[in-house]
Amino acid sequence: MINLTPKAQSAIANFIKGSATPVAGLRIAISGGGCSGFQYGMSLEEAKGEDDVVVECGGVTLFVDPFSAPLLSGVTVDFVDSLNGSGFKFENPNASSSCACGSSFSA
Repeated sequence: MINLTPKAQSAIANFIKGSATPVAGLRIAISGGGCSGFQYGMSLEEAKGEDDVVVECGGVTLFVDPFSAPLLSGVTVDFVDSLNGSGFKFENPNASSSCACGSSFSA
């Protein structure tokens, strides 16, 4: 369903390790907004949601809500660290277009 590159797995593991509260997994979600219609969201979660799809990827537990699951099918998440900044980059085969910043898309 979702693929995490080794760089993304390492970055997520560091964020989990540095969390002040217990972490059960990482939530990846889609919500309305952004300059292209949908935007990606990520957050560390203390518990799985009742309807969440759980995906194990490279030692990282991902939580995905039922609305987001079809829009995230086949997505590859990478972590980029460059002179222009660092952050997660999403490559989404379901997107018909995406914005220049890469943080929103349209389906």
